[in-house]
Amino acid sequence: MIRPALSSGLRLAALGVCAVALSGCISLLPKSKPAQMYSFASPPAAGTTPPPSGTVAVFHSNGRFQDEAADDRILTITGGRAAYIADTRWVAPAETLFNEAVVNAFDASPLHLISRGQQGRFGYALRYDVRSFEARYDNGAKAAPTVVVRIHAALTKADQTSVGEQDIEVRAPASDNRVTAIVAAFHKASDEAIGKLVAWTEANATQPTA
Repeated sequence: MIRPALSSGLRLAALGVCAVALSGCISLLPKSKPAQMYSFASPPAAGTTPPPSGTVAVFHSNGRFQDEAADDRILTITGGRAAYIADTRWVAPAETLFNEAVVNAFDASPLHLISRGQQGRFGYALRYDVRSFEARYDNGAKAAPTVVVRIHAALTKADQTSVGEQDIEVRAPASDNRVTAIVAAFHKASDEAIGKLVAWTEANATQPTA
């Protein structure tokens, strides 16, 4: 059960002012109370089949994920103050869930994604950095926040020739200042940002490379 607090139903564990570098923040979350577990990732599409012959193969290289948000805590930003939502966790590190969601999205596209350790020839290589993955309280701690997901993607050919780079940012306002609404906004923003990443990659890797 989510316990109401701050008169809006959301209790934050403040970590101090981190206006310049958030990496110095430490969690003050209580350890005695079980955390509520959530996920923002969509399940893989049912009945996914191997890509047809001739599909463009893209090597997938995981880039850097925002350090403060990479683990299983849910990061919020209010001005220069960083905080994690108390008694609340992702079911796995956010970085892991996000990368799984990217793979699932590509499985439903005409592109064949090859991850590190997998065998296969590829015509392109995709690297993306998740630079923002946070709920921002732009209108104060009592208002519903806006989830911001920002990605920087770079696509190269197999010979390392640059194809292009793209910045993708999606903002999804939460319907309320409660955990379930914030998680729903993370889900929406992630799905939309990943969808744009797949669409951009598909548009720029349209021809198989011998």
